[in-house]
Amino acid sequence: MTAYSLDFRGKIVSAYEAGNTSIRKVAERFMVTKRTVHRLMKQNRETGDLTSKKVSTNKPSPLEVHKEIIVETVEQHPDWTL
Repeated sequence: MTAYSLDFRGKIVSAYEAGNTSIRKVAERFMVTKRTVHRLMKQNRETGDLTSKKVSTNKPSPLEVHKEIIVETVEQHPDWTL
């Protein structure tokens, strides 16, 4: 799933901060979950920044242990396909 744009995040926070509404109503208005509104409000309160956080994984590929064999096989038989 892609991250919401910075503009959209700002609209959600602004709508809630304008007052006379609840997190539930803001979530319904922008068709997001209550958790999303709550998380954006908390992020804005704590950091003042609404940019999305980068998600990264350092998990190596399970094929990494077989890399030499795979490379050899592909070099020997470049026309083979999976």
